Amino acid sequence: MENRMELVEDFEQRVKDLIHRDGIGDLMGWLRGSDFYTAPASTRYHGAFEGGLLDHSLAVHDQLMDLAHFYAEQVGELDPESVAICALFHDLCKVGSYKTEMRWRKDAQNRWEQYPTYKFDEDYPFGGHGSKSVYLIQYFMRLQPEEAAAINCHMGAFDMSSYSKPSAAFSTYPLAWLLHVADEAATHIDKR
Repeated sequence: MENRMELVEDFEQRVKDLIHRDGIGDLMGWLRGSDFYTAPASTRYHGAFEGGLLDHSLAVHDQLMDLAHFYAEQVGELDPESVAICALFHDLCKVGSYKTEMRWRKDAQNRWEQYPTYKFDEDYPFGGHGSKSVYLIQYFMRLQPEEAAAINCHMGAFDMSSYSKPSAAFSTYPLAWLLHVADEAATHIDKR
């Protein structure tokens, strides 16, 4: 894994190079004051380590760019700004959502030991996974309908709290399906 400072610089450079929408400076200011760069991506699955959310967001962007290129003939050329916004900010719902706690387990010698782990304990409960990310982004900058649908539906059938049929969004907006697949690939295949 790369040095966290290098990942932060990579993330911020991508944002600077690709996203020029009104409000991006305020969004980045909020992210810098949050735990985005140090938070895990999950409690025990993908990116369950300090900085995992940052790492996962970059991996999703890499995967989404590859998929957009691969499917360009079928879906047309996607706007690089939209791709960056969706990939880099799709999991903002996880900001302020994980806390460290100590748990017990048996070590190799069958003795009890304490170890640190993450628990889900969000500072700001708000509906579903995707809908919370859309809300947080739109607090700072306006999303295009395709971007909002993609972020809202990026969990597919795994987050049914805010919509009933993600397939409708996937059929309407190619970016929505591509973001879902990129997120799955970064979660299950990339595993940086």
